[in-house]
Amino acid sequence: MTHAADKITGAVDIGGTKIAVGAIDGSGRVLAKEETPTAARDGFDAAMERVTAMLGAVRAKAGVELCGIGIGCTGPVDPISGDIGVVDFLPGWTGRNPVERLSAAFGLSVAMENDADAAALGEAEWGAGRGKKSLICVTVGTGIGGGIILNGQLYRGVEGAHPEIGHHVIDDSGPLCFCGARGCWEILARGPAMVERLLSELPPGYPPRETLSAKTICELARAGDSYALGEVSREGYYLGVGIANLITLFAPEMIVLGGNVMGSADLFLPLIGEVVHKNCGLVPAEKVELRLASLGADAPLVGAGMVWCHRFANRGGHT
Repeated sequence: MTHAADKITGAVDIGGTKIAVGAIDGSGRVLAKEETPTAARDGFDAAMERVTAMLGAVRAKAGVELCGIGIGCTGPVDPISGDIGVVDFLPGWTGRNPVERLSAAFGLSVAMENDADAAALGEAEWGAGRGKKSLICVTVGTGIGGGIILNGQLYRGVEGAHPEIGHHVIDDSGPLCFCGARGCWEILARGPAMVERLLSELPPGYPPRETLSAKTICELARAGDSYALGEVSREGYYLGVGIANLITLFAPEMIVLGGNVMGSADLFLPLIGEVVHKNCGLVPAEKVELRLASLGADAPLVGAGMVWCHRFANRGGHT
């Protein structure tokens, strides 16, 4: 998958809150970057004008020419056509095509993937999964997303669909998710689920009620708070069930864990390990490495850069 070290890729990470743009070298280093608010309600065209200007700026700042442009975008996208799907965070952008827009602006090949798939590609090539041919990258934060790499290639479903691993059901008596299922992995194990469960059982006057978050729950658990410890135990169990299911289904070499909730991974990994050991009796689960994502704050940009490399590295960049 690696492209020549002297090739520099433009990278665009489109999120609901901000858009980041960068220039990424052949070893995954960010040479220059800029950010702008997404301001989705100002429209797709306005956003693309800003992205085009920022790509020009980072190219000049780094003093390089770009060989191509990779995009990681929140929500469902069509990686083949380059169209954005229905994304709550991007109202009015459905059916718009940043691949065509940026290709026309720069005369370069452009590739786009869902941001979870972009993260998986980045970790597989330049991060915790370097050298692994099969891995699953799971991000646990406001939601749960993931990307699957099999035999060195990004796995796609029918018609190029992105597998929604966060929405497989682990308790069909659980709460209803926007996806239509009850008790899917995301609705039970995302960060906000910890807060919702704990708030439902706290006594009146519990001090941190107003500022409770997944992070503060973990801090309270470290301090020995019994309510928080109970919630950490539940969260670890739900995370473990989902990860055990992935191991049983795919038996990957590695599962890479990222996202805000994994900032407290030391609290959850022993619990996850217990559930995996109990539930994965038919595959060599002890051979599956559980690693934390390693690309840090620039992971979305690095992953976006890898989107282009994965698609076009050996084909040249100009259209």
